[in-house]
Amino acid sequence: MLTTLWLKGITRRRSGRLAAAALGVALTVALLTALGSFIAGASATMTGRAIQQVATDWQVQLAPGTDPAAAAAALAQTTKYEAALPVGYADVAGFVATTGGTTQQTGAGKVLGLPDTYRRQFPQQLRPLLGSDQGVLVMQQTAANLHVAVGDTVAIQRVGQPDVQVKVAGIVELPNADSLFQIVGQPAKTAPQAPPDNVLLLPMSEWQPLFAAQQAARPDSVRTQLHVRISHDLPSDPTAAYTYVQQLANNLEARLVGVGIVGDNLAARLGGVRQDSLYARVLFLFLGLPGAVLAAVLTLAVAATGAARRRREQALLRLRGASTSRILGLASIEAVLLASLGLALGLALAWLAGLLVGTNAGLFEATTWLWTLLAAFIGLLLAGAAILLPAWRTARQATVVQARQAVGSERPPLYQRLGLDFVLLGVAGLIYWQAASSGYHLVLATEGVAQTAVDYTAFLAPFCLWLGGGLLTMRFARLLLLRSKLLTRLLRPVAHNLSGVVAAASSRQRGLLVRGLVLVALATSFAVSTAVFNTTYNVQAQVDAELTNGADVAVTGTAAAPAGRLLAKLAATQGVAAAQPLMHRFAYVGTDLQDMFGVDASHIQQSTTIANAYFGSGNAAATLAALAAQPDGVLVAAETVKDFQLQVGDQINLRLQSAKDQQYHIVPFHFLGVVREFPTAPKDSFLVANASYLAAQTSNPAAEVVLLRAKGDAPTLAAAVRPLVADLPGVRVTDLEAAAQTISSSLTAVDLKGLTLLELSFAVLLLVGASGLVLALSLAERRRSFAILSALGAKQGQIAAFFWSEGLLLNIGGGMTGVLLGLGLAQMLVKVLTGVFDPAPEGLSLPLGYLLVLVMAIAAATIGVVVLMRSLARQQVAEVLRDI
Repeated sequence: MLTTLWLKGITRRRSGRLAAAALGVALTVALLTALGSFIAGASATMTGRAIQQVATDWQVQLAPGTDPAAAAAALAQTTKYEAALPVGYADVAGFVATTGGTTQQTGAGKVLGLPDTYRRQFPQQLRPLLGSDQGVLVMQQTAANLHVAVGDTVAIQRVGQPDVQVKVAGIVELPNADSLFQIVGQPAKTAPQAPPDNVLLLPMSEWQPLFAAQQAARPDSVRTQLHVRISHDLPSDPTAAYTYVQQLANNLEARLVGVGIVGDNLAARLGGVRQDSLYARVLFLFLGLPGAVLAAVLTLAVAATGAARRRREQALLRLRGASTSRILGLASIEAVLLASLGLALGLALAWLAGLLVGTNAGLFEATTWLWTLLAAFIGLLLAGAAILLPAWRTARQATVVQARQAVGSERPPLYQRLGLDFVLLGVAGLIYWQAASSGYHLVLATEGVAQTAVDYTAFLAPFCLWLGGGLLTMRFARLLLLRSKLLTRLLRPVAHNLSGVVAAASSRQRGLLVRGLVLVALATSFAVSTAVFNTTYNVQAQVDAELTNGADVAVTGTAAAPAGRLLAKLAATQGVAAAQPLMHRFAYVGTDLQDMFGVDASHIQQSTTIANAYFGSGNAAATLAALAAQPDGVLVAAETVKDFQLQVGDQINLRLQSAKDQQYHIVPFHFLGVVREFPTAPKDSFLVANASYLAAQTSNPAAEVVLLRAKGDAPTLAAAVRPLVADLPGVRVTDLEAAAQTISSSLTAVDLKGLTLLELSFAVLLLVGASGLVLALSLAERRRSFAILSALGAKQGQIAAFFWSEGLLLNIGGGMTGVLLGLGLAQMLVKVLTGVFDPAPEGLSLPLGYLLVLVMAIAAATIGVVVLMRSLARQQVAEVLRDI
């Protein structure tokens, strides 16, 4: 009977407080579940995208004399596969071609033999530029070296055999030449060999008779690979997929022992994505976990506002003979009810959030279920901690002795006496300084090791800053509320003549006010840091995409058909804000062939972003100005500077191909500075020089690429440009949005718009809860005092002074502190997660619109609570007085 009455009493008399606590539990459960679902979905997206980018999953190097059909049979016993085709590789002494009355001869090269169905089965390996995609095909660089076109004849200088002539049917690009010509079985940690500059591709039916004799005489110069595309029914997690694919490759090698070695391109790609997957988990810990902790703290704070009521209820129960176990049993009913409501509402919110951000497709993934179970377990613990723990503590400590000990001067909290807030802030500053000065990597993925690791010590910096900032806010809030004169002056604009009385009342209620102010500060810091970091992240994702694509829209031609021919036409296209040509050539630095880019240093910034981080000097404008002022100046990648021990001002002799005789000649340059990144440039070694100097020295003014800045939408401009360049053989038109979907250099390959929307939505809810809910419950606890004031003749405006003063004190004080703390956290997060960004951001990007939404949400919550409490104060005076 008592249990039923207690349950009815809770639902009738404490419905508001119970709903508020249930909302806190629900936010905790929902945030953990939704973030876990997003991380699982992001990992699956990274895995799928990585698989799509692999041109050939496996390249099985076969021993001389091995039958490819037997290797394919062993493959069928290992795993399901979708394609397995033999490819022949033959070393040749060179190629010779006579065109335009001159003869050109190259150095050593390769001749590949491809089955007729190869391009259909492995479409990413070849990109036709001119002519047919069948028959004798010449790689673009080789065609430039030989100065040949479709229909010309090329002589193949076989090793130990007579030369043989073939007729060119087409010119192609090999986008994945690095992997296509890899040395299968190369020892780990050895430098990879650059792909050959001279390559011909023949149908397998022609390749076999041409190189049969060479294979018999020189078996070391001719070999066969089996190119394989396996079934992509793989685990969704990149690490699990990597391990699984590697195990399959090991199984195949065991079956082919002595006759075959597997070049596992798929595992190599998935191995790189493992780092991105760990960064996703890092982002969860950095951005999501504080929100879940804050929701839990909010729940505990809501429960704590009923401490006085709980003491009175337990006193009445003891008068009626209830034992401690009976009291705790009744509290357990409330805890179970709270947990049930919180879990149900939390899972429903998580499902709605999944609909909002599009992650519900992964609801049935094992990883998502684990996150859901973990979130539910934490919700149960939180409900117990919010209800059972305070009830047990009150029941055990509610004695006369304890009451006597409570009388007297209040001692500062233990953390304040120990100076824990200053210690935590000092630790955060020290770790941040080390991170900023050492350039460490948060995620470690050692080459050749299947497991990756996160440097979890890096979490200490933002965690200590957040916790230390909260404790420091609590210290200063307590000091402020203890100094009634200062508080009186601060409240005079709101409370006017009652400022002294309001200040004294606030000082007496400092426990509730300090708790509320700190919650508002922590909630604001969470919202600000999350918003600023996510905005910075999204801006850098665009920078990364623009760096990869070159500009909003890039029109890329070939050496034979450069896009620069259409520069005037492209610049006049509707929707084009600026157009700049970009030369893409190749230059020998010693024996190393590197990409070289020719630009108009004075105007390149009109069509694309040139960030300070691109250059070693950290000043893009000064570096480009120096390049424009020095006609023979050159910017060199850091790797080349280190390899060749270059000093600024050194003369560098590079070998470039002349358009007059198609031969490489020495061209002098002066080294002006280091370039780390550049639009369209590769990540390793490259060079940047003045286009006018390159054109004069090579007798070739052609610009292979045109970079376009769009006035509006990049995909729309790309669609408008494609018909204009359709007649240019081998041309490609790429836009910023498409590049953002394909880049995979870092976690910026993953679209975090869903995560951003999820976290920022929860941040607003937490902030409204911290600013409005805590204030409402705090004022509700003192409705007895307000009723007595009304009975003594206090006017509604005078009582409202108490409401407005406490509301503004909580939200203005907590909000301003939270903004400062949030900006500090965002700066620290960006620095700690430097490895996520490529290049690193120059500064924080502020989401002014979202910050305005936060201010409006806090203001709306405060006004709503004050108006509601004024209304309730007028309506409940008689009822409260009867209770007294």
